[in-house]
Amino acid sequence: MIPLSWYLLLGAALFSIGIYGVFSRRNAVAILMAVELMLNAVNINLVAFWRYLTPEKSAGMAWAVFVLTVAAAEAAVGLALIISIYRSRDSVIAEDMDLMKN
Repeated sequence: MIPLSWYLLLGAALFSIGIYGVFSRRNAVAILMAVELMLNAVNINLVAFWRYLTPEKSAGMAWAVFVLTVAAAEAAVGLALIISIYRSRDSVIAEDMDLMKN
């Protein structure tokens, strides 16, 4: 059986890669993918804690399903916004998205 610490290290590594991706990318689609990676890292931690700490209760798995649902909704709404901005600006550079200024 794989120890809990390995799952936590994997989750921390994926979350760190996601944080780096959010702060270093200029493309809005790449930023959205980095946020999805961070949410998946959280899911790994939720399922690992559920499995190792309370195997008889299903609260951890329920939270993981909830996070997956929120991630899917966030991806759909985020991609719709990015496509809308691309159609009006012909660019998805995050620094150029100032539609609500003025």
